[in-house]
Amino acid sequence: MKRLIVLGAGAVGAMTLSTVLLGTGVAAAAEYDGQTYADAAAAIEESGGTPIVATRIGSQLAQDECIVVDSQDHSYLRDPLDDVYVQSVTDEVRLSLNCAGGYATATNPGASVASPAGREAKAAAEEQELAAVSTPGE
Repeated sequence: MKRLIVLGAGAVGAMTLSTVLLGTGVAAAAEYDGQTYADAAAAIEESGGTPIVATRIGSQLAQDECIVVDSQDHSYLRDPLDDVYVQSVTDEVRLSLNCAGGYATATNPGASVASPAGREAKAAAEEQELAAVSTPGE
């Protein structure tokens, strides 16, 4: 019985030490996908985090209007050159942005209208166009 307790305590100690030194391993996915960069960045900063643009595809939209297509909570150890101690960074959220536009046309890149995101973007744009057109007699 003593041997089992000692082995169990040793395994728990080794697991705790590896978690402290190496981190938890898999980063939890953040829920910012589909939001504009401006909305996602505001939500991340409000929760005490720091938004980091990891990747950016396209150049049709301003950064605040780009759509977040992937987001990851990110933690790692940073080794500053001028400090003796290693710093743990756990507040950064990496964002992948689509700045190509809402949906693809013959002249502009974007999501395919065959995809759900492209269909939604095209339908929203068509609704805005219809709302902007004045009806006869008004």
